[in-house]
Amino acid sequence: MAKAVAPIREFRAEAKFQRTSPQKAKLVLDTIKGLRVEAAINAVHFSTKRMAPVIEKVLQSAIANAAHLSSEQGLDVDVDNLFVKTAVANEGPRLKRIRPAPMGRAFRYQRRLCHIIVTVAEKPVVEQGVKKSAPATPATKAAGKPAAKKPAAKKAATKKPVAA
Repeated sequence: MAKAVAPIREFRAEAKFQRTSPQKAKLVLDTIKGLRVEAAINAVHFSTKRMAPVIEKVLQSAIANAAHLSSEQGLDVDVDNLFVKTAVANEGPRLKRIRPAPMGRAFRYQRRLCHIIVTVAEKPVVEQGVKKSAPATPATKAAGKPAAKKPAAKKAATKKPVAA
């Protein structure tokens, strides 16, 4: 009889209406995806990008959400075992602005905003009691696969004599 595996809990934090384009925020977010929380904080802390402090704050908030919910709901969440599951910068509303142009005209431009969402989750723990299959040996590998076919030999091109 199989044991019921507890679902992996996710904890998230958002920073909305940040004054940068999503493309610039994604440069920092891509560096922390999949990292353990401690390594992600170090990576963001020493980043030279302008959005790094904001992303660090969102990451700290997601960790704090995990700690708070685990104590409040009685969940057994190990904060040291968390990793960054997703880190996304979505497009926010755009601010339409006008820049003066030659001969009394005006050019429109847009200031982009983004919403930053960071999700952390706990790494699943693999139980030691699980039975593993025997390692595959060359004999068992060959028995399971049909023999590979050799490619057909290429024919040499023959030259035709030129009529004079």
